[in-house]
Amino acid sequence: MALSIGVDVGGTFTDFLLLDSQTKQFRTAKVPTTVDDRSRGFMEGLQALEADVQQVDWLVHGTTAGTNAVLERNGARCGLITTRGFRDTLELGRRTRPNAYGLAGNFEPLIERKYRMEVDERIDAQGRVITPLDEDGVRAAAQQLIDMGVESIVIHFLHSYSNAGNEARAAEIVREIWPNDYVVAGHEIMREMREFERGSTAAVHASISPVVSRYIGKVAQELEAKGFSRELLIMQANGGMMASSLVREQAVQTVMSGPAAGVLAAAELARAANVKNIITGDMGGTSFDVALIVDGQPVVTAEKDLAYSVPIRVPMIDIHTVGAGGGSIAHVDKAGMLRVGPESAGSYPGPIGYGRGGEHPTITDANFLLGRLNPDAVTGSQTQAPLEKVADAMQKEVCAGLGLKDAYEAAAAILDVAISELAGAIRLISIEKGHDPRDFAFMPFGGAGPLHAVAIARELNLPRIVVPRFPGLTSALGCIFADVRHDFVQTINTPLAEVRNADLEDIMHQQAEAGRKLLQREKVEVKRTDITHEFDLLFRGQSHVMRLPVQDTQIDLDKVLEQFHAAYKARFDLELPEMEAILVNIRTTIVGVREPLDLSVFKPLPGSLEDARRGQRRVYFDGAWYDTDIYARDAIPADAVITGPAIVEQSDSTLALDPCTTTRVDSIGNLIVELTAQG
Repeated sequence: MALSIGVDVGGTFTDFLLLDSQTKQFRTAKVPTTVDDRSRGFMEGLQALEADVQQVDWLVHGTTAGTNAVLERNGARCGLITTRGFRDTLELGRRTRPNAYGLAGNFEPLIERKYRMEVDERIDAQGRVITPLDEDGVRAAAQQLIDMGVESIVIHFLHSYSNAGNEARAAEIVREIWPNDYVVAGHEIMREMREFERGSTAAVHASISPVVSRYIGKVAQELEAKGFSRELLIMQANGGMMASSLVREQAVQTVMSGPAAGVLAAAELARAANVKNIITGDMGGTSFDVALIVDGQPVVTAEKDLAYSVPIRVPMIDIHTVGAGGGSIAHVDKAGMLRVGPESAGSYPGPIGYGRGGEHPTITDANFLLGRLNPDAVTGSQTQAPLEKVADAMQKEVCAGLGLKDAYEAAAAILDVAISELAGAIRLISIEKGHDPRDFAFMPFGGAGPLHAVAIARELNLPRIVVPRFPGLTSALGCIFADVRHDFVQTINTPLAEVRNADLEDIMHQQAEAGRKLLQREKVEVKRTDITHEFDLLFRGQSHVMRLPVQDTQIDLDKVLEQFHAAYKARFDLELPEMEAILVNIRTTIVGVREPLDLSVFKPLPGSLEDARRGQRRVYFDGAWYDTDIYARDAIPADAVITGPAIVEQSDSTLALDPCTTTRVDSIGNLIVELTAQG
């Protein structure tokens, strides 16, 4: 397996990275995302990469199509058939509110109420049938939804995680008359208790499945027409990948797949740089995604809120997102406060500096005006950045509302506000989860990440920054790193003392077999197959679940109980020997492990630092202008040391180094930035 291509379609740019493991060569490409038809940008990028797809062995794609469909509420028209009396579960949700203050808030359910139907059936939490399924009612409800023009449908019955019989039969009936393949039963997505979260996850899947399937199908067809003979592979939110042929039935797994790929790459690069704990900051054109890597592994969560009252309950890399990217628009609100985002200029028209018709000042425009971005080399544009137009917009839309004297003050203010928000996102995912950010290095990536890395690190007192070789292509690199992965969960919700070993081992065996069958369907060549099992446990009356790894399928429940008590003691410094332990869930993960990637392909070329120097320009740092050296990233040799102030430029990103930084280059091309106190 020689040629691998990773593709990440973001909100502003689509990124490509090709690696040849035999020749130790790589090529990159970056094209504007074609929002009207993302498959067109995909194929244009392959052309820019000069890739002969007939020779490609691995083509792995991270996508935001599903995420955007949920956030923008432009997924398929979706219907629901549920247990009588529970049609409003998706709207009732939990007792939360969208804003910290105020008594009002808006919520738009993924499935409109008029498309939510009820039928007679009832199963209790122990899986006993209380009310048999009304099969004629299911047929009538399905036909009514067909007549209403519904494209995708969810069958979601109460407690189907415990006994899926009614739900499976209802799905069978609906599939007999439904005009397409977009029929999903909730237990097919996840067999875990919590009706609202389970229903929301199934609704997300049903909403995005037609959107993602059509997009991926179109890309796969165009690749096949070009001679690509292998399976297109798709990144998942859990950091693994799957075959495109599984997307229709696993669409929910693609949510946040692009950002997850970036975190996966960051973990690999951090391990190569001998850094165990990393905070990642993926800043693209529209958003800033933050994640933690602890002891070399990305933190994985079982649940995430995609938006207010839209939780998704599948294993995924824990990523927190704020709407502050390079294209985020700055404005003065009615209270006279400077705000940055969440509205974005996107790819088109983009920031003013792109010269494509943008009219409102953005974070990127502030960087152009302050000299941090080269106005003569604008990514994705053939023209120079119109700095006069940028300054005029700053004067009109920012200075006038804040009483600032010139556009440069306005640009500095925009960056200050943005940095505060970006640092706040890092505090949220670190401090609130028990981690001190000062114990972590910061790895910025995305096209805009390195521009703001030093300022963010100073705001949080982070001691070190690790900038990857291709920051703007890190998610594309993560796609190439990914193994094939599938996750399974089954709710037990039974006191541990009452569980039968044979029942547990049977469930674990079934989950492992289901994973093996998926790997066989994908026909992906892997080095080995790893299977891991975990138990979710809690004490009766509590809601906090602790997850314990299970090393062997021959279960010793006494040993499991001991491990649970020890883990609880270590986490809470509390012993509760009189409390009853409940086994909540059994989880199984199956991973098809690929051959590891040799990172020496990114080893810097020999040379001198002076050869990498491209002159100077005036750059604004911390209230003053400096004559700043400009360096070309691809010409900086290993072990070179750069003393700030400096700007390091490359085709996919720019790194801004203030006067109190010292930067060295490691053996695989990472830039290691050490911060000293500012005078």
